Amino acid sequence: MPSAPSATDLAKSAPPPRRSVLRDTAFLRLWSGATASGLATWALPFVLGLAVLDRALSPAALGLLLAARTIGFLAAVPVGGVLADRHSRRGVVLWSGLVAAASAPLLAAGLGRSLPLMAFAAALAGAGQGACRPAFQALTAEVVDAGRRQQANAAMTLSVRVSTLAGPALTALLAVVLSTGALLLGIGVLWLAAAFVPGRRTPGTQGTPVAPANAHERPSFLAEFADGVREARRHPWFLATLAALTAVIATGYSATGVALPLVSRDRYDTGVVLAAATTAYTAGALAAALLIARWRPPSQGWAALAGLAAYGFAPLSLLFPVHPTAVIAAYAIAGVGIELFNVPWFTATQREVAPDKLARVSSLDFMLSYGLAPVGLALIAPAIDTFGPRAVLTVCALTCFGAPTAAALVPSARHFSRRRSPTEGPTA
Repeated sequence: MPSAPSATDLAKSAPPPRRSVLRDTAFLRLWSGATASGLATWALPFVLGLAVLDRALSPAALGLLLAARTIGFLAAVPVGGVLADRHSRRGVVLWSGLVAAASAPLLAAGLGRSLPLMAFAAALAGAGQGACRPAFQALTAEVVDAGRRQQANAAMTLSVRVSTLAGPALTALLAVVLSTGALLLGIGVLWLAAAFVPGRRTPGTQGTPVAPANAHERPSFLAEFADGVREARRHPWFLATLAALTAVIATGYSATGVALPLVSRDRYDTGVVLAAATTAYTAGALAAALLIARWRPPSQGWAALAGLAAYGFAPLSLLFPVHPTAVIAAYAIAGVGIELFNVPWFTATQREVAPDKLARVSSLDFMLSYGLAPVGLALIAPAIDTFGPRAVLTVCALTCFGAPTAAALVPSARHFSRRRSPTEGPTA
């Protein structure tokens, strides 16, 4: 009669414990590059703002430069998505980082001398930023296995929030000893780090695009982008959630950018509420990113959409003459909600979308969600002047609550998957 297996035998046959993504050298290099790009992205508007304080730029010129950067971003995002699916995603990160880095000395050279040169350089910076975004998103799926991607995406969003806090603060400290031109060159150094620090892809990794044997057989750029759109349409949950995200950013973020400063000034007669609310938002997002790194809600799509809807508390808190702590608490809740949405959203996209089309589908996300945000910012101030802040904030709050609720009604939105169980892997 065979003897029962010993504890030693069972230990040998058990699968090895899954290593934390934070101990994975390839991911840490990718995370470091993404963090450098995030710091450079958040620092640039702050440095240009310092140039306005030094009278090297006028406020109108600052607006022109930020608009040029946005145009460059929107133009480059779809191009970066196609190139990242067509070629090496690591190569796209490299070249986009180099393009953004090249903009820094041009900005420094044009400061106080040539506004057209600075506008061209700002567009270059935006193009580099836009081209690398879908490539970083797809690289995460290449570097990290499916079981650890939620943890990886949480670490990526943590770097974004830390960059939001540390970028302006670090820049303000450096501005004490460095000139604005030197700070612009420092942003270029950050982009060089974003270009060179991420490691090369491990051979045989899932999601590697396969180029056609004959270059003449390759479809046109528009055809490849349209193929990415068709892939997105195969996932009703993706389209519905993207529509909700775009609506929330265009309204809720606009209320934060325009209405919150007005309310802080006119109702509370202090800028403390503005500073405390924005800090509470970031702190809430940081806490939620730590939570969602390990929390796996059974209906992850509904949980994520509920988090997105929580942004409605931000404009809602500005509607009524409540105590300042209520406004601060509302923005903390909004920060928690946005990260409870972001991490499952990114993870589900990496899981469900065909690997060779992931960068193109991700570019649609960045184009629509972030691309329409400036439109909302441009329209909300005239809308407040025309209809009054109460009417505009009511519409913003209802949109933030209603759009994710409508998206949750799509059958596949419950799990962010066309299949009933998201653990079954990507759809065929």
